[in-house]
Amino acid sequence: MTSDPAGRPEPDSAVTWRFSVNGDPVEVAAPGMRRLLDVLREELALTGTKEGCGEGECGACTVLVDGVPVDSCLVPVCQVEGARIATVEGLAEPSPEGLVLDQLQQAFLEAGGAQCGICTPGMLMAARAYLDDGGTADEDAIREAIAGNLCRCTGYTKIVDAIAIAAGGRR
Repeated sequence: MTSDPAGRPEPDSAVTWRFSVNGDPVEVAAPGMRRLLDVLREELALTGTKEGCGEGECGACTVLVDGVPVDSCLVPVCQVEGARIATVEGLAEPSPEGLVLDQLQQAFLEAGGAQCGICTPGMLMAARAYLDDGGTADEDAIREAIAGNLCRCTGYTKIVDAIAIAAGGRR
C-alpha cells in the first residue's frame, strides 16, 4: 500500500476490508472507494446482485447492510467494514437435497413476480427487509417498501402480490 506524505493510504491503494456476507466472514483487498457492488460480483463471485443503472436510481443492486436495504452501487467498500451484508444468494437455505427457497422466493414463483429478472434480486432484498421489520400484506406499505426498486416488466402487481403472500396474506 502506498501513502501520501501525511501517511494516509492513497485512494487507489488496496486495503483489507473485513465484513460478513450471508453469514460468512470475508476479507477483501480493495481500494476503499471501490463499489460494494463490484466487490460482491468480482471479488466474491456473488453475481446475483445486478447492476442496472450504476447511479442508485433503479434498485437492482439492493443488498442489506446490517438489515438496511442499500443500493450497493453507491456504497464504497470502506463503509461496510465490520458490517453484515446480505445478498440474494443468502435467501435460500442449503439442505441435503439442495437449496430450499426462502418463503419470499417461493412466493415470487407462485405469484409470477419475476419476468426478465434484472430487478428481482433487488426487489427480493428490499422485500426481505420489509418483512424482517414486521411488514404486513398491506398493499400501500408494500409499495412504499419497494419504492426505490424499478421494474419494467411486471407493472408491480405480481411483485406486490408475492410480497403479500410472503407476509402471510393475500391481496
